Amino acid sequence: MKYSKATNYALHTMLFLVAASPDKPVGVQQLAERQHVSPTYLSKILTKLVKAGLIQSVSGANGGYQLKRKKDDISFLDVIHAIEGTASLFDCTLNHSSECLIQQVMVEAENRMEDYLQNKKISELAAKVTVDL
Repeated sequence: MKYSKATNYALHTMLFLVAASPDKPVGVQQLAERQHVSPTYLSKILTKLVKAGLIQSVSGANGGYQLKRKKDDISFLDVIHAIEGTASLFDCTLNHSSECLIQQVMVEAENRMEDYLQNKKISELAAKVTVDL
């Protein structure tokens, strides 16, 4: 199973924002520099996180991005769904009955993984991270 690079950057960005001061927005340039990625590319990822209601954009000279939801409520799965969507990772393409045994196993595995990721909060890792602003 493989997630996109965008999900990798989104998870790291969210970790940084959760660990950062909640009352001070962080600029896209600073977020991009921390991950050695283009600000333009990261802006597209940030837009998805904004649309998902995880973060908000703050305009102005000292603007940037900050959390919109409580940091303890943000799970790995929330971030993954914001970037990857919610479609199943496996879809049986063989033309046979709707009771595909392979599909049942894959869906069960995916459900277990999603349960784990839903219960794993970004804030658990943020407690172990030091953020220099």
